[in-house]
Amino acid sequence: MVIVSPYFPPSTLAGVHRARLLARHLPAHGWEPVVVCVHERHHEEPLDPGLARLVPSQVRVVKTKAVPSWLARRVGVGDLSLRGWWPLRWAVHRLLGQEGADVVLITMGPFYTSLFARGIRSRFRVPVVLDYQDPWVSRWGATLPRWSKGGWSHRLATWLEPRALRQADWITAVSAGTYAEILSRHRWIQPARCTEIPIGGDPCDFKLLGDSSFEPTCLAEQPGCLCLRHVGTLLPRAGATLRALLEGVALLRQQAPDLVNRLRLDFVGTSNQPAGGPLRVEPLARELGLAELVREVPARVPYLEALALLTRAHAVLALGSDEPHYTASKLYPMLLSGRPGLALFHHASSVCTVVRAVGGAILVTYGGEHEVGERVGDIAAALERLLRHPETVPTVDQAALRPYLAPAIAGRFAEVMEQVAREGLRGLGG
Repeated sequence: MVIVSPYFPPSTLAGVHRARLLARHLPAHGWEPVVVCVHERHHEEPLDPGLARLVPSQVRVVKTKAVPSWLARRVGVGDLSLRGWWPLRWAVHRLLGQEGADVVLITMGPFYTSLFARGIRSRFRVPVVLDYQDPWVSRWGATLPRWSKGGWSHRLATWLEPRALRQADWITAVSAGTYAEILSRHRWIQPARCTEIPIGGDPCDFKLLGDSSFEPTCLAEQPGCLCLRHVGTLLPRAGATLRALLEGVALLRQQAPDLVNRLRLDFVGTSNQPAGGPLRVEPLARELGLAELVREVPARVPYLEALALLTRAHAVLALGSDEPHYTASKLYPMLLSGRPGLALFHHASSVCTVVRAVGGAILVTYGGEHEVGERVGDIAAALERLLRHPETVPTVDQAALRPYLAPAIAGRFAEVMEQVAREGLRGLGG
């Protein structure tokens, strides 16, 4: 099989983990993947050599060229899948022409490589699975100004997505909510040809943490403090959840100042960009009089450093957004970190199902009858429990966690691909 993933380690972007984990674990299920990606010398972001060490040496990776970013950006193009469009397409066609394949899996985003499906099916008669890690057409995109770059991208996505889907044979998505929105837009798609498969986590990722080269450098340790740490992106629509959390801290300070005076909240990688971005947490913390309790590092840190930050916290934190479909891939490192957690999510998010089944965190939900702002008292109570009595947080049920680990996730993909390969070119309409 062929996996098309423009980003692959040593890229530090979040989208690399789907292809990385599948490349490692699919062989145990009888599938030998070849990953096609853009060579890292064409990436604009800082690289993460530590992440590349998690890719087994036997994984076959084909790396392609791309238009230099300095040249492409002169015409307003920065997306790697567009800069590398033709080399990626040629590499896939060359593989299929010379070696063949039973299935091609295109993981998204970036999203534009999904348009390869037409040529793959028509020229080589190979079925295509489209794997959605994020929505291509999003509610957030619909809110952007019509004539902004984001507004143009949204309109382009609404035009291109059905053209890609017409040439696909199966959809996988990190949450059922993600493909439910696709089904609502394209009612001709058979729901039976969509499968929810989360990103999952891999205990193997934690085995290198004893190496001193992965010591956290972005934040100094604060002896004697109770460190509550969030590592990962704050989504554009997570603002209300963040405010409710900080208002919960402010309420707890009124109730238990001795406890909160020892509390420190760290937010690392909030922008999801290795080069960083604007501060989102610290301005709100100042507004609420909590500036001395909060530290924010907007830049995305290397993956193994992020894991080390989690394992060294007193407790860990995961924040959702007001979008029901949102499922946080950062949940799984949190559950594997061995630290108790607090998870704040929309009640319809698949995260809630996982936490209730697996444990490892106190769960506070919102949405439906209760907006997140109405949960401030519950958040304050959860914080006090987490900080005073972390031993009362349910420990992770390892048996319940197993279906969400990378070996099982790869097995679920193998089942999908076996069915797709057996059926051939059926399309999403069945």
